[in-house]
Amino acid sequence: AVSVVLACDRAGRGSQPKQSKAGNNKGKLEEGLSVISLLNCVWYGSQLKYAAGSGISVECKVCGDKASGFHYGVHACEGCKGFFRRTVRMKLEYERCERSCKIQKKNRNKCQYCRFQKCLSLGMSHDAIRYGRMPEAERKKLVAGLLAEELNLKPGGSDLKTLAKQVNTAYLKNLSMTKKRARSILMGKTSSTSPFVIYDVDTLWKAESGLVWSQLVPGAPLTKEIGVHVFYRCQCTTVETVRELTEFAKCIPGFVDLFLNDQVTLLKYGVHEAIFAMLPSLMNKDGLLVANGKGFVTREFLRSLRKPFSEIMEPKFEFAVKFNALELDDSDLALFVAAIILCGDRPGLMNVKQVEQSQDNILQALDLHLQANHSDSLYLFPKLLQKMADLRQLVTENAQLVQKIKKTESETSLHPLLQEIYKDMY
Repeated sequence: AVSVVLACDRAGRGSQPKQSKAGNNKGKLEEGLSVISLLNCVWYGSQLKYAAGSGISVECKVCGDKASGFHYGVHACEGCKGFFRRTVRMKLEYERCERSCKIQKKNRNKCQYCRFQKCLSLGMSHDAIRYGRMPEAERKKLVAGLLAEELNLKPGGSDLKTLAKQVNTAYLKNLSMTKKRARSILMGKTSSTSPFVIYDVDTLWKAESGLVWSQLVPGAPLTKEIGVHVFYRCQCTTVETVRELTEFAKCIPGFVDLFLNDQVTLLKYGVHEAIFAMLPSLMNKDGLLVANGKGFVTREFLRSLRKPFSEIMEPKFEFAVKFNALELDDSDLALFVAAIILCGDRPGLMNVKQVEQSQDNILQALDLHLQANHSDSLYLFPKLLQKMADLRQLVTENAQLVQKIKKTESETSLHPLLQEIYKDMY
């Protein structure tokens, strides 16, 4: 078999399609596009078009064209659906053919007799349930069942299912604030005390005396300057999350098999993208949870800080509004964050091929998991690939802001771990 793999150069320009031997179709996407090639195209600005329904790639059982749905009991394209409907309703009879013509997209209109016989042999029936007329709950159940069957039958499908489960287990084990827990707190659905709301300077100092915060940046000067103080608090949270992500990364299959230097490089360049991918779970349009859910800082208070400190969180809120609209759960986020960490184009990697293979496995698992977990969201996988590009831009802007604060604010200092992460980064 031969699949078409879109090659993209570093500038994001799609080069001519290349033919490559595909002994197995593991990881094959729509039109044979490899996951890594697709990812590179998104990261380097190539505009890719996705055909409707690419979330579930199904061919018409009659002619091989792209199926538009489940019609008269089988997956069929609009052409074959209409042909079968007209034939049955109008009770058409075609001149008998003994050649058993092969029905394909390019010749499906040449022999109507053989086309109709193929429809019947596939089990098409006017009495069969039509997709579009099924109750919503039943339709979703059927879609989930079809996807589960596809996952199990696809080469490597069961392995990818196991991989997704391993990554999800590691995520729930190592990340202290899951999205499920955060949303419960934000929606007031927990039995614990509601978070303390920090909306001005006074409530911030009350929170400092009453909430269980982590230790401030080692060696940081005591200050009453509110912007500097909030900057230190952001660092504390970041450092805690970096440690959690490091433990999570060690549990991602394939990560600890990499060169130690490559593990360090992947974490150095990936942790901020991962943090900003998880941050929306703690946010709504009005603010974000802090202190492990014990506090809630309002967006307006953060906006009220003097520049440049007022600019720290606002871009993250803007990103969160769009990211939360995707309605991901922890199992989705686990694979997404793992894919961010295992990125093969980080500067200075020693074994790029091994990293790319590990990420490719994660992305295949993510793609199939999204199909099963979000059967109505046909474009969710490519949207998440685009979010990876957005996160890179967000991290770049954040790094530039941190450098600006270091240069212009004499009272500020950076945590040693964050200094090492930002060193030679941008």
